Amino acid sequence: MNSLPTPSHCTADFCLIPIGTASPSVSAQVADVQRLIEQSGVKYTMHSAGTTLEGSWDRVHQVIGQAHTLLHEQGVVRIQSDIRSGSRTDKLQTAEDKVNKVRELLGKE
Repeated sequence: MNSLPTPSHCTADFCLIPIGTASPSVSAQVADVQRLIEQSGVKYTMHSAGTTLEGSWDRVHQVIGQAHTLLHEQGVVRIQSDIRSGSRTDKLQTAEDKVNKVRELLGKE
């Protein structure tokens, strides 16, 4: 099984949740993570409850791990992440494509 590859493309929606910070606000940590994502070159969309990343399985999940490390290096001792990953083999479909398809069905395009 060690030679079984990971998917060549995926989308992953994730939300990092720092636990035990001094303030209930985490906007500064979110901004730091967004800077990291932007520098990574991975396609992304930030939304009110997290971020959607698009790219190879390995790179997308590496960036999520790097976001954990970034916050740990800032002194956040514990982080929980909600991650929802998806892949498909029949076609390359972006997060924007998915949203546009639903808008089309709703007559909003």
